Amino acid sequence: MDYRPEFNKSKIEREHDVVLKGRNRMEITGVKEIEHFDSQEFLIETVLGYLSVRGADLHMKNVDVETGLVSLEGKVDDLIYMDTPSGGEKKSWIGKWLK
Repeated sequence: MDYRPEFNKSKIEREHDVVLKGRNRMEITGVKEIEHFDSQEFLIETVLGYLSVRGADLHMKNVDVETGLVSLEGKVDDLIYMDTPSGGEKKSWIGKWLK
């Protein structure tokens, strides 16, 4: 069973930054929720939409649920932003994308 942290969405800043250091360490701010994660992919909801991080040996180093900060380590191969679909399509769209 995967541990999914509960973020305090009322205190998360409206800013969102991604800092990639040496392609193997990453800090992401403005995180609202971690939708899915494993050693090859993280799907993260940020204040500016969904962010997919793909690579190898990915894992969370640090999570601050009060401020919405997530630190990842592992080899990063790509970062992809996706707009949030409206209304009830959210779960089905993510479900289709993850297949």
